[in-house]
Amino acid sequence: MKRVLVPLDGSESSWAALDHAAESYAGDRISVLHVVDPSPGSYAGGGYYYDPNALDRARERGEELCEDARERLRVAGVLESIAFDTAVEVGGVSRTILEYAETEDVDHVVVGSHGREGVSRILLGSVAETVARRAPVPVTIVR
Repeated sequence: MKRVLVPLDGSESSWAALDHAAESYAGDRISVLHVVDPSPGSYAGGGYYYDPNALDRARERGEELCEDARERLRVAGVLESIAFDTAVEVGGVSRTILEYAETEDVDHVVVGSHGREGVSRILLGSVAETVARRAPVPVTIVR
């Protein structure tokens, strides 16, 4: 049984990655991972401020996304044919995905790409590209 990791951030491309994994890895284990980036504060009114509840809210959102993923697979009729688990981790997104893939004996990563190009890709970076370049296992990028 293969273990397939699907990082989920709630974007259309991450849902497409989950759908692709469900179609391609029936009978295997699909692990959904939501990474909470622990930014130091929030932006409001022209400045940054520390919000002590932001991390808790972000974790709760991650748990909700994981439950949404479970429901999506149930509605699609594939939940019964796969082993399914979820995790919410805190850290830098690319680094946390890569660490999870290594420590949890993942065989394959299926990640969504926002499809940024040019300057925005250079300035914002690409989680999918970083994961594809550095992952210890094969990576499928879904748009």
